[in-house]
Amino acid sequence: MKKPWIIGPGVLFLIIAILSVIQKPPVKRIEKETRQTTISEMLRSDRDGNVDEELIQYYEGSLGYFVKPKKEGYYPGVVMIHEWWGLNKNIKEMAEQLASKGYIVMAVDLYYGKVAQTVDEARELVTALNEEKALENMKAAVEFLRKNGAVKIASLGWCFGGGQSLQLALSGQELDATVLYYGSLKTDPEKLSVINWPVLGIFGDQDTSIPVETVNSFDSSLDTLNIENEIYIYPGVGHAFANPSGQNYAQEETEDAWEKTLAFLDKHLKK
Repeated sequence: MKKPWIIGPGVLFLIIAILSVIQKPPVKRIEKETRQTTISEMLRSDRDGNVDEELIQYYEGSLGYFVKPKKEGYYPGVVMIHEWWGLNKNIKEMAEQLASKGYIVMAVDLYYGKVAQTVDEARELVTALNEEKALENMKAAVEFLRKNGAVKIASLGWCFGGGQSLQLALSGQELDATVLYYGSLKTDPEKLSVINWPVLGIFGDQDTSIPVETVNSFDSSLDTLNIENEIYIYPGVGHAFANPSGQNYAQEETEDAWEKTLAFLDKHLKK
């Protein structure tokens, strides 16, 4: 009588490992670590007493939130671009947090003082946006930072602001780095070819607005053009996962993405 075929523990482990690799979603260069502090605690502890902030007109009819370190010195600059909600408390806190790390930050206002409280209001503001004026607005912020001593400048935005961060890069405006969190993408290599500086992209693989396939195409086009880039796709999170006031907020991924953002900016603006 033939003995039944028995799978040993070593073989079983190997089979499971192979299946897990096959079923793994397409994620590029992503690392996850355990975080102990919440992002709100991190923001408070880092920014308290270290920065000066003021609302200042940098573009006709638009008051931006300008934040800089208290300590005198020369710092790189960042044009920070709000989500479709507008220049609200969340964005101002992020501007303060970034300034506390040694940057001068102009958080722009593309809505001219209007801040949405509901999805319908946000959609109305986005629909009414004049793209040409929005670009002029962001370019004015770049010039404002240059006049205030910034030699190197990056743009950084979330959601709607992420898309605008990319639009600024494609507009012909010279920058030193571009950062976008789950913003609308352009994947045509011809359009992307005007970028000659590093790009950081942060996305979630459950984002139905920015599908993984589109992110991979964007990544591939940047690679083809030899544009230095870091593209991260976080598994299990959706659109706007880095918004602490939103339903999709993912604390661990947000903190990891922010650390990657700081490291990216430090590498390309400070060194």
